[in-house]
Amino acid sequence: MSRRQQRWTGWGQAQQHYLIEPRHLAGGGDLRHVTEYLRASGWKDTTRRTGAVFAFDSPDQLVRVAYRPPGGWQIRGAAQGHQPAWQVTLTPQTPVEIVAGVTDALTKPRSAHAPDVWAPLATHRWNTEPGQPYTATSPNRDAFVQYVTGEHDQQHWWVGARNEFGPVWNAQATASTPLHLMQALTTALADPEPVMRPRGHVPLSNRIRTTSVSVLPDQLTAWQRARITAARTAAWGRTWTSSRSRTAPAAPRYARTR
Repeated sequence: MSRRQQRWTGWGQAQQHYLIEPRHLAGGGDLRHVTEYLRASGWKDTTRRTGAVFAFDSPDQLVRVAYRPPGGWQIRGAAQGHQPAWQVTLTPQTPVEIVAGVTDALTKPRSAHAPDVWAPLATHRWNTEPGQPYTATSPNRDAFVQYVTGEHDQQHWWVGARNEFGPVWNAQATASTPLHLMQALTTALADPEPVMRPRGHVPLSNRIRTTSVSVLPDQLTAWQRARITAARTAAWGRTWTSSRSRTAPAAPRYARTR
């Protein structure tokens, strides 16, 4: 069998992956889980201009998502109307599924309901500790969410996870960060569904549970494509709705409502 035939045969073989729980201890994962969704949602790739590993600007140029080692993820929003500037930073080992909780939410319309950052945690039985700072801790006590109070310029959100060896990752958000984004973060953080990592990318920790699964390359491609297709469909729907609203004829001034 030729070398080319061997490569083609290997591409069709099942590959060993692992489902890992809890997800907050699964390790960083593939950055493209975040970046390709933003690209499919119509965000502009500004990587070359910014010098980051990855950088994407929102269509309205008010938000930038960048990945800059060794710091990790930087998500910055410009001031707009009554909304002051804001920032969320997440260290490199933050699971991409949790990062995507925030970045996916940036591509979607806000819910009409008032956001509640703590509700997703309470739903999954995280323990709350009223006080200064107000804290919620995961049932196994290896992840936390805090709102740190104090002087106005010292208030911020502090989120993180640790295993038996110490801190694994942390995230910090300014007090001005829109609450619906923080709720999206806590929703992704508390989600009990495991996340998948390939062989060789499973953290060394006794606090994770792993399930070995065999995955065909075309299955991985199909799952990734489904996520990208969903982003493109949503982006197209927003563009179509926006263009319709711009081109819709104005109602005549003499029209009356009964």
